[in-house]
Amino acid sequence: MFETPVALVTGASRGIGLGIAKELASAGFFVILSATRPAAEDALAAVRSLGPGADYIPANIGEAADREALFAMISERYGRLDLLVNNAGVAPTERRDILTTTEESFDRVLGINLRGTFFMCQLAANLMISCLDKNIAGYTPRIVNISSMSAYTSSTNRGEYCISKAGISMTTALFADRLAEYGICVYEIRPGIIATDMTSGVMEKYDRLIADGVTPIRRWGTPEDIGRAVRAIAEGAFPFSTGEVFNIDGGFHLRRL
Repeated sequence: MFETPVALVTGASRGIGLGIAKELASAGFFVILSATRPAAEDALAAVRSLGPGADYIPANIGEAADREALFAMISERYGRLDLLVNNAGVAPTERRDILTTTEESFDRVLGINLRGTFFMCQLAANLMISCLDKNIAGYTPRIVNISSMSAYTSSTNRGEYCISKAGISMTTALFADRLAEYGICVYEIRPGIIATDMTSGVMEKYDRLIADGVTPIRRWGTPEDIGRAVRAIAEGAFPFSTGEVFNIDGGFHLRRL
């Protein structure tokens, strides 16, 4: 039996996912990084340097065969999963008004962001439940879903993305409800405006909005901000909480006059 707590972070080769992986490594987790691109050696080396070790298993969470192979490999190699962080996701290839959104774009975004996340939760939950029967010392499995402020914020030029993130919120609630009897807590983190590759193309727009006060805390968020929130959950800071939503958004969610 692998003695070190094991965390799986999807979409972990860069950006928010890599920031999360680094924090978890610093907290003492063995971190499995997963993404669709070939093994990201720089990311893997960075995570390994911070903690007890790391592995890289490529997978497209939008594909059932990839999801199943990923969990089969984790079960075979490590025999446990203490934390799943569902971070992988995509934006529309082209931003289009909802009056012209294509079915192809809708299916692609929801297939990865929502369907993929739902069935990742399902696979992780079943693996975690089986691990509970192994009487692993200190085993307290958890699931964290990374959604977005877009879960409740209308962006009519990328409606499929907003819908996918709103669906992740309900996915979190459903699994939190279903898994509570096993002591498996499920949480949602909603990042705000975070400096990553995904937002690099709209940097000037958000620079202006932040300067004008769209967020009470007037700065860009960082992957490290999200990583620290995940670490707090992973270390058991909220044992009497499940289905909770954590807004890591500089206060964007506040209703202000």
